[in-house]
Amino acid sequence: MSPTDFSPRTRPIGVGQLRAFEAVARHLNFRAASEELALTQSAVTRQIQALEDEVGVSLFLRHTRAVELTAAGAQLLQAVLPSLERMDNAVRQIRRSAGRKSVAISTWASFASMWLIPRLEAFQSENPDIDIRIDASDALVDLDTADVDLVLRYTQASNVPAHAVHLFDEQLTPVVSPWLLKSGRSLQRAEDLAHFTLIEANEAQHSQPMAWLTWRHWLDVYRLRKLEPKRWLYFGYAYQIAQAALAGQGVALTRMPLVADSLRSGDLIEVLPGMRLDSPMAYWLIAAPHSHARPEVQAFCEWLAGQAAQTRQAISKDR
Repeated sequence: MSPTDFSPRTRPIGVGQLRAFEAVARHLNFRAASEELALTQSAVTRQIQALEDEVGVSLFLRHTRAVELTAAGAQLLQAVLPSLERMDNAVRQIRRSAGRKSVAISTWASFASMWLIPRLEAFQSENPDIDIRIDASDALVDLDTADVDLVLRYTQASNVPAHAVHLFDEQLTPVVSPWLLKSGRSLQRAEDLAHFTLIEANEAQHSQPMAWLTWRHWLDVYRLRKLEPKRWLYFGYAYQIAQAALAGQGVALTRMPLVADSLRSGDLIEVLPGMRLDSPMAYWLIAAPHSHARPEVQAFCEWLAGQAAQTRQAISKDR
């Protein structure tokens, strides 16, 4: 059959034709392919002929006792194999998860690593039949269309819908590793900060809406505008700021809800507890309209509310 016998088309190729093509290409035998696919040999032959008609070229060279891929057939096989494998893997995963209860959560990386993930074991112990999927990204999601059940957001009250659940507010406070305090320098008064490296969020330096996260804002509020630290250290994420403080690299201006566990364990120390600074931001839970009625989603929301209450209590102590 010559190339001129074909009339190339542009419509999509049927998956059934690709299945037949892959089986024949793998076995290089129409009979073996038909047995694998539980089809008659003539049905497989028609599938291949229809595919060649759609593609516009011969995909196989038919010999008396053998079948051989043409160059075009080999090229198509390279594309078909990984595509069918990905599709088969996806179907296997869907079949394995069919009937299982799951909750998909979207939040940002620092909150996931510093607050949510350390607590998840408690929920999973209480609810072993519920799978959890966390998408840690700073990108906002459309709850009407995204494959997400719950969103945890860090924003002002004016930016969340009416049905959003308030988890906790936020205060900023200076924290430090206890062993850094043993290095010889005293940190009893705010003025003592001049002897230390100050750690803060990098993006806050270039974003007016995030200015309250800066040491400069904190120093201005407490009338220490002229204070200059030993050096500055900037990071892009809240968990990096906390990690630097844990490593003893300086004094970090941190978000209380995110370091409450480290303060409770003694891994970090709040050095100036009387000088916390309220933030205009808060932490919110928002359920997708298509998910809020599912029992597993409700169970997770109830558990999350209990965890949030513990955090509110922890950050309000001795204030």
